[in-house]
Amino acid sequence: MTLQELRYLVALAEAGHFGQAAEACFVSQSTLSTGLKKLEDTLGTTLFDRSLKRITPTPIGREIVESARLILQEAERIRQLAKYAEDPMDRTVQIGVIPTLGPYYLPHALLQVRQSYPKLRLLLREVMTPHLLAQLHEGKLDAGLLALPIDEEGLTVAPLFAEPFLAALPAGHALARKAKVSLDELGQANLLLLEEGHCLRDQALAVCGLQGLASEEVRATSLETLRQMVAMGIGVTLLPQLACATPVQAGIAIKPLAAKGAGRVIALVWRKRTPYLDTMTRLAQTLRQHLPAGVKKQT
Repeated sequence: MTLQELRYLVALAEAGHFGQAAEACFVSQSTLSTGLKKLEDTLGTTLFDRSLKRITPTPIGREIVESARLILQEAERIRQLAKYAEDPMDRTVQIGVIPTLGPYYLPHALLQVRQSYPKLRLLLREVMTPHLLAQLHEGKLDAGLLALPIDEEGLTVAPLFAEPFLAALPAGHALARKAKVSLDELGQANLLLLEEGHCLRDQALAVCGLQGLASEEVRATSLETLRQMVAMGIGVTLLPQLACATPVQAGIAIKPLAAKGAGRVIALVWRKRTPYLDTMTRLAQTLRQHLPAGVKKQT
């Protein structure tokens, strides 16, 4: 049994197709097939059901695939530990960022990181929280920037800052004439939300004390869509502070909430057994020390 055979195993489990798995491993399809057949012969068991349109792991194959992922992650960890022992900030790090944070925080954060660690290369990917966490556990991402809380084992969580929520209202709305908007008033208005899968949706419902909305006509795919809907007078919504840092378009009034602590905490998270421990620790410290205006440092 070799690491290369385990790479073939995981690639086929993820792709469900021999050709696509071979491309992912940069080998020919026959090489991949031969390697997997050798692995099955070594283990004395069938790892894949080849009778289906999509190649699918057998029950024992699924368990072995999960073990293979862990072995490959540890092998990569050893390689990275040796490669970057001298300078932990001279490397490439893949980071997932939730969409409701990325456009508003990354320009500031990237500038600070580049100034502090010019050799550190960040590859960024916008991913909603459930997919971000899954890719983090699978080793497809090295870290994530997301909103707390998260209930996941095997992760280190470094809180960075607390970001308040603000009420976004049509300029002609009755609540727009108030200095502050109460959560009761906001919850009784036509509250616009993001679609399922965005953590900000659940946080907005929790802040307003709502379990869910039975008759939502529209669920927005982004904060910018929500902003447009508010400007059109369709309803009201909650926006994070950083999303309101730039000049707000005409037709929208931004008001603070009367409730204290209505907001979210943003954190950098990574696997506890990451080979990049020094990198992640220094990155979190740098991000925490250089925060944009309007947010509060968390420790």
